[in-house]
Amino acid sequence: MTRMLEISNDLLENTVEKMSENLTSMVLATSAFTLTLAYLSKVLFGQQRPPDSHQVSTLHYSSLLQSEQYGPVVSFTMVGKTFTYLLGSDSAALMFNSKNEELNAEDVYSRLTTPVFGKGVAYDVPNPVFLEQKKMLKTGLNIAHFKKHVEIIEEETREYFQRWGDSGERNLFEALSELIIVTASRCLHGREIRRMLDEKNVAQLYADLDGGFTHAAWLLPGWLPLPSFRRRDHAHREIKNIFYKVIEKRRQAAEKEDDILQTLMDAQYKEHYKNTAAPDDDEIAGMLIESAFCGQHTSSTPERCFTEQNQACGRNTCPLLDYDQLKDLNLLDRSGDRHRCIGENFAYVQIKNNLYGTTDCAGVTSLTGDGYFPTVNYTTMIHTPNNPIIRYRTSSECGPKPDETGSD
Repeated sequence: MTRMLEISNDLLENTVEKMSENLTSMVLATSAFTLTLAYLSKVLFGQQRPPDSHQVSTLHYSSLLQSEQYGPVVSFTMVGKTFTYLLGSDSAALMFNSKNEELNAEDVYSRLTTPVFGKGVAYDVPNPVFLEQKKMLKTGLNIAHFKKHVEIIEEETREYFQRWGDSGERNLFEALSELIIVTASRCLHGREIRRMLDEKNVAQLYADLDGGFTHAAWLLPGWLPLPSFRRRDHAHREIKNIFYKVIEKRRQAAEKEDDILQTLMDAQYKEHYKNTAAPDDDEIAGMLIESAFCGQHTSSTPERCFTEQNQACGRNTCPLLDYDQLKDLNLLDRSGDRHRCIGENFAYVQIKNNLYGTTDCAGVTSLTGDGYFPTVNYTTMIHTPNNPIIRYRTSSECGPKPDETGSD
């Protein structure tokens, strides 16, 4: 394996030097390097998926053994880069409390996030500019908006599950991804963008963007003609084009809306960035992608959530929710200190409402198969479940009540 890597690296380096003269050689070198990585991945990870939810993979077990041998801070070199593990709460505090000058996030994440979010936002800009952009987003994430969002999210959730039919089977991860995207679009991006989005199509676009968050995107050059890179770039263009059209209409409208999109359009940089006081349309579109995308990988445990909801909202009912009820449902914090998620409070409102609709209104009854539990997909940067198919029945009490619609 080591010899294969050496040959592949030599081939790639020699070809890059001559790629302006010989495009065919570049393609061959890329293919050789990609095939080598694929082979190594199969050897190293092919048998790593656990047969049940309680077994730790061999790769992770090896890391646990190393943590006992080397302590809570472990560094190693892989493909020419130094990687450091911070294990445990004490060592993790080092990362959460470190200043950007000490641990520069841009150097780590820019090549991963820039193709997804776009130029001029997130880790593609200097940290002071990124902090200003985060403040712009945070301005629109306030309790007054959250209280409006509860009703909006519940409406979208009920309508979504009413299209499921009385019973059947669904991929729960894909369904929740669709639901998270449409509810985030309605709350954060505004009614116009939501009306332009079909949950199947837009969920696929965001799934293609999600394909950019992989180990390959982190380690390999972005110009490689990989299918996942092409899908990512296409999805980025398609989503931004939708945002551009809505932003242009908003600028021509006499009345202003009350949502995140309008907040970003009215925002000003404290220190002029690129000789302008306000973010341009491309930066606004990039921040909109950020706001919807960062909640894409939410996972859930329906049975425990269902028990908690019964305690907070009453058993076997599907009432209209309010913000105060959602506050009583517990979830773990999302990161912390300097790296705390600015959309944390909105995420809680959205996730709790989505899960409430999933477990109560959709009436999830059992997982498919005897003792079936989905394995973990380790090929993605953020680990996701493999094919989590569930059986469901829709609750007869889900949906608008007669007195809510005014009909008999």
